[in-house]
Amino acid sequence: MTDSPVRDLVVGLFVLAGFLALAYLSVSLGGTTYRGPGGLEIHATFDQIGGLKPRSQVVIGGVKVGQVTGIALDEDLRARVTLDIDRTLALPSDTSASILTSGVLGDQYVELEPGAEEDAMGPGDEIDYTQSAVVLERLIGRLVQNLGADGSE
Repeated sequence: MTDSPVRDLVVGLFVLAGFLALAYLSVSLGGTTYRGPGGLEIHATFDQIGGLKPRSQVVIGGVKVGQVTGIALDEDLRARVTLDIDRTLALPSDTSASILTSGVLGDQYVELEPGAEEDAMGPGDEIDYTQSAVVLERLIGRLVQNLGADGSE
């Protein structure tokens, strides 16, 4: 019975760790995240955004520099994506944006590729050079059509 207080302490710490892990998962899955340094809101227009959604990451060279804050249709019925990125970055005005997928079936994110211009982007600027998302279903559909066409000729 002498090691009962130690055992109670270990069990209590284990339960506390479990509650902390549960709280972390609840906040992470619920969408509440630490935003980090933001403040520079820029826009990019894409023909196809695939599964991109608000709070998706914006990265440069694999380093998170912001997040997607909004997705809407513009007057030409194209997807206009609003990006909130670190205001301390001096992004050249010829920066390009691509929608990529992490892993084979992972989440989609926006990859920024800085250009070489001297002028920096400011709040509300538009990224002119964009590459839309690759939609896996369309690729599979094209492959099936091509295989079917080759078999009939």
